[in-house]
Amino acid sequence: MDRRRALAALALAALPAAAHAQSGKVRRIGFISFAAAPPFYDAFRAGMADLGYVEGKSVVFHTRFGGGSERLEDVAAALINERPDLVVAAGGPAVRAVRAASTAVPMVFSFSGDPVAAGFASSLAHPGGNATGISLMSLDLVGKRMELLKEAMPHVKSVAILANPDHPGEQLERKTAIASADALGLDNRYFQAQSVAELDSALAAIAKLGAEGLVVFPDALTIAHRQRIAEGALKARLATVSGWAEFVESGFLMSYGPNLQASYRRLATFVDKVLKGANPGDLPIERPSVVEMAVNTRTARALGHEIPRAIVLRADRVVK
Repeated sequence: MDRRRALAALALAALPAAAHAQSGKVRRIGFISFAAAPPFYDAFRAGMADLGYVEGKSVVFHTRFGGGSERLEDVAAALINERPDLVVAAGGPAVRAVRAASTAVPMVFSFSGDPVAAGFASSLAHPGGNATGISLMSLDLVGKRMELLKEAMPHVKSVAILANPDHPGEQLERKTAIASADALGLDNRYFQAQSVAELDSALAAIAKLGAEGLVVFPDALTIAHRQRIAEGALKARLATVSGWAEFVESGFLMSYGPNLQASYRRLATFVDKVLKGANPGDLPIERPSVVEMAVNTRTARALGHEIPRAIVLRADRVVK
């Protein structure tokens, strides 16, 4: 009997990590989001499956979706009360809500802003605390978006910049965008929006301004109301650009930035490391490694223009 046990132990030790994920105890993973519908949740689940986790056998997901920041802290508290092994927080409002509920439960996040400026981490290299993940903000991409807009729509001579001043890292992003616009000879003006009401007011003011382009910084507010912005911009004859392809899917003209599907799939790697004993505070926060350009030729036609074929051919996604 002892010999059989020894052989079984050796066989188990020889199994790959994926098999260990399936043969161990069932892990309980919370997933919380600001939005009413789960943004990119399926991409995260696919990433977990890639690592050998089988839903219902080695992992169970507990999903909670707020539908508005005013409810999110209650939603996060209820999720923490279920005693998950780890929580995945999608977006800044979700991260803040989880932090308010607990600073002990390990957390992996995806955040559109600067996690250091937000107070989520001590530094990107050494986050400290109980959280780590991916920051979707990259100042290197801001100028490229402005350049692509000008290349696609050479007639554009002035742009409005729309952003939330409370979004961590926004000031640096705004400074970079203004410098890029100045370098391209584009007149520019900044508009802020911290709520839906301010968003509508800003769009109305931008329409009266007579600008030809609109640069929108991605955050929880603008992604949640991206179609509203796209429709308002189209009525005002504005060529729109932002950082995520999901804006283009909702009617924006262009985007250049991280592939969110790939980023959320990547979050599974962080979760796997933490479940295997890593301290989240010791895992460096990453920037997205997969960048994409998206264009909407239908929106271009509605504006009375055509996107140059050279740009369309370079695009990773084309909405027709």
